[in-house]
Amino acid sequence: MCGIVAYIGHREAYPVVLKGLKRLEYRGYDSTGVALLNGGSLKVYKKKGKVAELEDHVLGKELKSHIAIGHTRWATHGEPNDRNAHPQLSGDGKLAMVHNGIIENYAQLKQELLNKGHAFTSDTDTEVLVHFIQEIKSSNQCSTEEAVRIALKRVVGAYVIVIVDEDDPSTLIAARKGSPLVIGVGKGEHFLASDASPIVEYTKEVVYVNDYEIAILRADELILKNIANEIQTPYIQKLDIELAAIEKGGYDHFMLKEIFEQPQTIFDSLRGRLDARNGQLTLGGLREHLDMLTNANRIIIVACGTSWHAGLVAEYMIEELCRIPVEVEYASEFRYRNPVVGKGDVIIAVSQSGETADTLVAMESAKEKGAIILGVCNVVGSSIARLSNGGVYTHAGPEIGVASTKAFTAQLAVLALIGLRIAQAKGTITPQRFQHLLDELESVSEKVAAALELNDAVKKIADKYKDAHDFLYLGRGYNFPIALEGALKLKEISYIHAEGYPAAEMKHGPIALVDENLPVVFVATKDSYYEKIVSNIQEIKARKGKVIAVTTEGDQVIPGMADDVIVVPEADELVAPLISVIPLQLLAYHIGVAKGYDVDKPRNLAKSVTVE
Repeated sequence: MCGIVAYIGHREAYPVVLKGLKRLEYRGYDSTGVALLNGGSLKVYKKKGKVAELEDHVLGKELKSHIAIGHTRWATHGEPNDRNAHPQLSGDGKLAMVHNGIIENYAQLKQELLNKGHAFTSDTDTEVLVHFIQEIKSSNQCSTEEAVRIALKRVVGAYVIVIVDEDDPSTLIAARKGSPLVIGVGKGEHFLASDASPIVEYTKEVVYVNDYEIAILRADELILKNIANEIQTPYIQKLDIELAAIEKGGYDHFMLKEIFEQPQTIFDSLRGRLDARNGQLTLGGLREHLDMLTNANRIIIVACGTSWHAGLVAEYMIEELCRIPVEVEYASEFRYRNPVVGKGDVIIAVSQSGETADTLVAMESAKEKGAIILGVCNVVGSSIARLSNGGVYTHAGPEIGVASTKAFTAQLAVLALIGLRIAQAKGTITPQRFQHLLDELESVSEKVAAALELNDAVKKIADKYKDAHDFLYLGRGYNFPIALEGALKLKEISYIHAEGYPAAEMKHGPIALVDENLPVVFVATKDSYYEKIVSNIQEIKARKGKVIAVTTEGDQVIPGMADDVIVVPEADELVAPLISVIPLQLLAYHIGVAKGYDVDKPRNLAKSVTVE
């Protein structure tokens, strides 16, 4: 949640920070603000709404500065309004701070500060923390750096903070626990951000700040310390993204661009790993743990949201191919219910950002109990990647649209590779089946490209059903999680109530909703459940429901029953979800656009959920 940008150096700071906020707006867009420090003068401008509102608000105001911090907010404590926007100021007005995360013991700290005469103007935990830092600095007659270090020893919760001090106009101070922070290293300048997208334009050299580290930055100096005040050596890495990857490239929305990028992103996820011609599959990130995987008592997949749906598909894949029991858990529930986990268990954590707070805590808990942790994530250097014993990157590239699309199919591709590699090592798959699935995966990018050619046809269907109040999505087997994902996309983008169900479970409740006004989307590609789902379609038609069917080329039965048909290329049922999800993404996109919504920034949502 929330996006943080900061700059210190020789450039004018405001344009750098403003551009960075625009690039991070997918992380939160309830309110936005900047603090600019010019000599001994601190100026704060903030506004409810998106970055464009802030940009209008500061027209004609004094913006000259070479040091600045900025924030775009996803609200936790306090409703979105001007006074709750960041940056928040200390009581004496000398410190300005931006914050991503939640301070869990803020109420206790606030009461202590009220007892000492502090007055608060916002409802935020952030203002409490910056007042607390000011109080420590004043009462101990210490530096801001030392006050931050002392304060964070008392803080319970997750945070990234960046602070400027009017009395020290050449220094930025930042700290991290549980939320991401990247420092860009330039020549006589430094950049800070919640992810690399605001930095890549200026430098490819970055430092990923670790938990419990404090960074002290000046134009030509970076000092990294742990919370015990011990100097740490910054590890400088090279960014592997290009500026074009975070721009729209002529598309109306990032979401549409990312949907259409999927033939390439799936190819990139398989590239260097899959060699169907020679019957080879190489996953270097699993090599050291392959024995543990083949002998696992069970595999537990932990994830949230769209990644959880990818995990459900993987459950079907791994159990079929590897004959290992698989459980798929919501990370937010897994971490709290005292699960039985121990040696011999393998945890696969799936996350686009690699920073999902609940997934990280679930991993830490399982690791303490002796489980092996594997990460499947999209962001190199992310917290999940660093916490894992091994794993596989998805290589989907930056995903800016809040509703995940290309990251989902990349996860499916990588999870299929993992299932195949374990099965090969364990000997639970025949050489013929192994080769067949390698061939199927190698051809999937072309089939996804063919499915994208249905865009205009899907748009017509979207226009037809855009005013529906409810949708039902149904699928069986591998297509059941795709029905869940289709329903989630529609909810996220169009705000239409939608439910995904196993098609056979429809008779156990949801069929009561069916009438002539209810669109029912069937993911009904040719698989081992085909005859059963044909019967389910007949049951909906008998009750006058409107059937939209995603079917396979050559199907002669379902097109004669459905009101609307979307025909995708044929594929093995294990690979088919990578293709059948494409029209569901397009359907959600076009309905959202037809209803006039900002599909890249759906209300109340943020891209990376770094708070519980």
